[in-house]
Amino acid sequence: MQAFFLAAAQGQRLCVVHAPVDGQACRGGVVYVHPLAEEMNRCRRMASLQARALAEAGFLVLQMDLRGCGDSSGDFADASWSDWLEDVDRARQWLAQRCDGPLWLWGARAGCLLVAHSAARTPDVPVHLLLWQPVLSGQQHVQQFLRLRQVSEALQEGATGAGDGAGVVSPQALLRRLEAGETVDVAGYAMAPDLARGLSQATLDQVGLARQIVALEVVAPTQVTPLVASPALGQQQQRWVAAGIPAVVVGVGGEPFWQNPEALICQDLIQATTAALTQPQPPWVART
Repeated sequence: MQAFFLAAAQGQRLCVVHAPVDGQACRGGVVYVHPLAEEMNRCRRMASLQARALAEAGFLVLQMDLRGCGDSSGDFADASWSDWLEDVDRARQWLAQRCDGPLWLWGARAGCLLVAHSAARTPDVPVHLLLWQPVLSGQQHVQQFLRLRQVSEALQEGATGAGDGAGVVSPQALLRRLEAGETVDVAGYAMAPDLARGLSQATLDQVGLARQIVALEVVAPTQVTPLVASPALGQQQQRWVAAGIPAVVVGVGGEPFWQNPEALICQDLIQATTAALTQPQPPWVART
């Protein structure tokens, strides 16, 4: 593992690289794109474990803190959707200079929308997409994010005994502020209008000429096997296949680690991900 800062147009980006052991041929490159806001921190442990597993399997894995996130330059309020797309491009270029194998863009949650958009921006460059618990609608994700402030303010009013709801700002009101060009504070993160606009317009329908898509969704373990992903993700898979893109959607048993402040580990997800990138045929689907 190596950590370094990569120069960027607006400062620098913290990068962590997991490389195959000395003498092992590189099977391909993987760019990890993290989720939005606090979900990024809650996914760090899982992302790190997965990066190590992929490096042990022969992949060169680059994890980057996007502009305004983690230890990269800027504040969250400085970030725009185009900034983040440029960061993904920068990470792709760095890997392409060091690895001749296939390129995987690995997104988690809202990061899935970023990698899909990145693939669509460069249709002449073949990529593979690996999606963890993908956000299917950027617009819905923004609304859910804004709702966090409403919940927080309602809890504060309940704790102080006010209870009339006068101090609670609705997600719709926050959205109107964003549309008017105002930056809004939500759960300790200041979201700028440009970031909200770009995220709201993002979907998983536009993925360029992705060579293949592997989407893994964590679901509650049951006695029924194999586990089944959500109907919404299944419908998205049908749209990918109809567009001529090979796509596999798999349900993996585990807990929603991206929602929990504790560092939950989903070992089945790590195993399924590693198998998906190392096995040309997917017998691993039946096992999950």
